[in-house]
Formats: sequence, C-alpha cells, structure tokens
Amino acid sequence: MAPCKMEQIDLNLCGLTFDNMKIGICSDHAGYEWKTDLVAYLSGKGYEIVDYGTNSTESMDYPDVAHLLGRAVSDGTVDKGIAMCGTGNGMAITLNKYPKVRAGLAWNEDIAALVKQHNNANVLVMPARFASFETALKMVDTWLNTQFEGGRHQRRIEKIPIQN
Repeated sequence: MAPCKMEQIDLNLCGLTFDNMKIGICSDHAGYEWKTDLVAYLSGKGYEIVDYGTNSTESMDYPDVAHLLGRAVSDGTVDKGIAMCGTGNGMAITLNKYPKVRAGLAWNEDIAALVKQHNNANVLVMPARFASFETALKMVDTWLNTQFEGGRHQRRIEKIPIQN
C-alpha cells in the first residue's frame, strides 16, 4: 500500500474506511425550504440523509413528521436527526416523547454546542421562523462536530427517563 499523505482528499486511498452517518430530517411547512437546502448541504458533505417530510410549503401538522423521525431515532434506523418548525417547540415536544430521543432546541451556535456537550442531544431542533438559514448551517455544523462531555452530564442524562 502506498504511504498516506495528509493532503490526500480521498482518505479511502489510505486504506481507511468510514461509516457514513445516517441522519434523519423533517420539517413542517415553515421549515420546508431549510430542510430542502439542508438535505443538499449534508448530502454534499457525505452524510446519508433520510427525509421524513414534509414535501411542500402547504400547511401541515408537525407531529405527523416528528413521529416518523422520533421512531427512526429511537429504534436506530438513523443515527441522528434534525427537525425544524416555526418555533422548534412543537417538534422538540413531540420528539422527546420517544425513548432514546434527546431532542435539543437551539437558536444559535452556542446553544447547538451545549445541547450536544451537556445533553448529548441526538436530534437538533431549530426554529425556522426565528433564525437565518446561515445561522442554521452554523448550528448544524457545530452540533455535528461537538462531542458530548460525559461525566456529570452523563449522570444527569441517566436520570431523565421516568422511573416507575
């Protein structure tokens, strides 16, 4: 095998393989345009995207698509999720009904980092009516590239499920 050089663009030429992260994505009508642009953006970065809808700007009920994404994250069909609606609240409330889903609502880069660092959010929820698309791109990149801190935060996450 040829020696690997750091400047090589295709790391597979170095004999390395990478598992493509599978990201589920959904939006209501308010987030449809963001969703469409994010699908193209993330696909271009090599992520496998599963689109759970909606497919137009026609008014629809956000729980219909949030439930699809919530089930997919909870059962491991996708590794992570991204959701958008007008405020982000409806999506976050619905998604957080699912076991194994920790949907974090973010409206800027700092919050996007914190929902991963402190809450290990596996779904990023964004308010399409209250942020720019440029900010959305920054939030997505920040969230995807931020590591969970663990430690005391892990202990707190373990206390989230309802104990019967």
